[in-house]
Amino acid sequence: MAVSDELGSFVKEALARGVSREQVEDVLLRAGWTTQQVRAALAGYAAVDFVIPVPRPRPYLSARDAFMYLVLFSTLYVSAYHLGSLVFTFIERAFPDAAATANEYVVDYTRQRMRWSLASLIVAFPVFVAVSRSLDREIRRDPTKRSSMVRRWLTYLTLFLAAIALVADVISLVYYFLGGELTTRFLLKVATVAAIAGASFWYYLSDLRPEEREAEA
Repeated sequence: MAVSDELGSFVKEALARGVSREQVEDVLLRAGWTTQQVRAALAGYAAVDFVIPVPRPRPYLSARDAFMYLVLFSTLYVSAYHLGSLVFTFIERAFPDAAATANEYVVDYTRQRMRWSLASLIVAFPVFVAVSRSLDREIRRDPTKRSSMVRRWLTYLTLFLAAIALVADVISLVYYFLGGELTTRFLLKVATVAAIAGASFWYYLSDLRPEEREAEA
């Protein structure tokens, strides 16, 4: 969260004069600032003993990081989509629709879709794994890289997309349930979407939790 210059200057001056963080928070809350604004301003300074307030590393924007994280999340989206598409194809083959299997166009389209999914996974998923490991190594060497603005924005975008997929998945399930049209094939597809979107949501939410807890402290 962005901190106004006025609030940031006040917090810095108060801490420099030896005022406790609790007192600073209390007086700002009584002055009408929100808890989120106050904590964001205080979070800009480390809780260490020194003659002047010690600033924390601030989120930064790096062109290289932007490139790496765009590649990372783009290949994640491609891999997730085509994994789901491939599983859908297997489900349709295991539980075939008599009308669809009799249509040569549908059969040919299904084969093409399977080839595209396999080709996409063969290329995109190894790139995703390689970039992910490279970024993890960089963060272990320099933990301040976790503050990358690109990383945070794309992570929250991924959480948003995963949440939308889960909500749409449940809506579809309820819709077909109310219509009495549930089939084994449909339920397996719903489970596939839930598994892929749910795993992505859980993983990236867990990745952000340490930072969120630190910001709230």
